[in-house]
Amino acid sequence: MTTLTAAPGTGERKAHEKPPGAPRPRRSGRLRRIGLPYLLLLPALLLELLVHLVPMAIGVVVSFKELTQFHIRDWTTAPWNGLGNYSVAIDFSAPVGEALLKSFLTTCLFTLLSVGLCWLLGTAAAIFLQEGFRGRGFLRTLFLVPYALPVYAAVITWAFMFQRDNGLVNHVLHDQLGLTGSPPFWLIGDNSFTALLVVSVWKGWPFAFLIVMAGLQNIPREIYEAAALDGAGIWQQIRAITLPSLRPVNQVLVLVLFLWTFNDFNTPFVLFGKAAPEAADLISLHIYQSSFQTWNFGAGSAMSVLLLLFLLVVTGAYLLLTSRGRKATDA
Repeated sequence: MTTLTAAPGTGERKAHEKPPGAPRPRRSGRLRRIGLPYLLLLPALLLELLVHLVPMAIGVVVSFKELTQFHIRDWTTAPWNGLGNYSVAIDFSAPVGEALLKSFLTTCLFTLLSVGLCWLLGTAAAIFLQEGFRGRGFLRTLFLVPYALPVYAAVITWAFMFQRDNGLVNHVLHDQLGLTGSPPFWLIGDNSFTALLVVSVWKGWPFAFLIVMAGLQNIPREIYEAAALDGAGIWQQIRAITLPSLRPVNQVLVLVLFLWTFNDFNTPFVLFGKAAPEAADLISLHIYQSSFQTWNFGAGSAMSVLLLLFLLVVTGAYLLLTSRGRKATDA
């Protein structure tokens, strides 16, 4: 009788081999997981494209055209002007260029004072509120009220307060304290710069306070306790511990405040209207007047592009200098 035996290993399958008909892993699931973040970001990218990038590109094109009220119905029919609008804007010996330069210098001074005061007040308030005392929570909430209020409502309130005859500011300074010989005008003349600066600092310093207060939470309290045991006073602790530890936070804070303040349009527009006084003629409102008051949108677009280039150069230089300083400190 013949016995048939199978060859060794013929009927055995390796463990890693899959039986026929078993489903293979699909790559579509992996691709879906990889593409999901981009799919979620797609609405934001489209809105950014429609709201910012497309108008910016159109503005650059308009800056090379002679777009006035005669071609406003169809801006594509406006004649090509090349660099003519730019040459007019930077010709500081002509009235248009001279006015733009003066507005630019006024904006630089205004930004320097506003950012400096916002940072100083915000840092002082944040350091003061680090120590625990009764009513600290109430003061924190109170200090954030200007930042939480809508800009238009807050600035309109300040406009009423700066009225010459029945405003609260003159009532306190002139009627009650007698600090002025006659009620001054705040919304016209040279005092308009001071009024604009007060409103800008009032609504901007709570943001600095909020950012610095968050940065102070990352400084260990043990460092202050050790410094106090070594005999360091409060000012020595601030100079040697607080300010160096806040350097990364302050670098971002100053840059954000600079960009917000230099580009601020809402505050002067609501406070003074369409035509700001000469002393408070910020460049954002000046460009608006050059575009919508004279109906010369080509020149206004050229001024906007020049402003954009200036902000890009300043921002790039600032980031380069701060990054080098941070590397030098780490080394």
